[in-house]
Amino acid sequence: MIDIPDQISTAWIAAASVAFLVKHFLADFVFQTSRMVAGKDRPVGWFRPLAIHAGIHGAITAVLFLVVSPPLAWLGLADALVHGTIDRLKSIATRRQKLTPGQTTFWWFFGADQTLHHLTHVLLAILLAAAGSAG
Repeated sequence: MIDIPDQISTAWIAAASVAFLVKHFLADFVFQTSRMVAGKDRPVGWFRPLAIHAGIHGAITAVLFLVVSPPLAWLGLADALVHGTIDRLKSIATRRQKLTPGQTTFWWFFGADQTLHHLTHVLLAILLAAAGSAG
């Protein structure tokens, strides 16, 4: 079980929040290739590029937890699964509606996707900060 104390260090929550912002930037924009972007949105053959992309997210999350609290490194797998699910649902929704970047609704879906990722990171940052505060 993950124990969240009543008090979490402000320094830990700030550091964990920044770590997950950087993680998201790296995994979603620096390490994501154009082949992953195009591949994960295909109606068929999407699994491998999406799995690689989500796996990068999960791997970085696992490393963050390995540094602070190794028993919680499994949260990297949870992050990968959540990230992949969010991305896949966005892909299905935008494809079904035949949305392109030239349409406002496309950006609403993109914004919702990014918001869900950041909400996931808020939860992960709290868990990382709680583990750091306890140690």
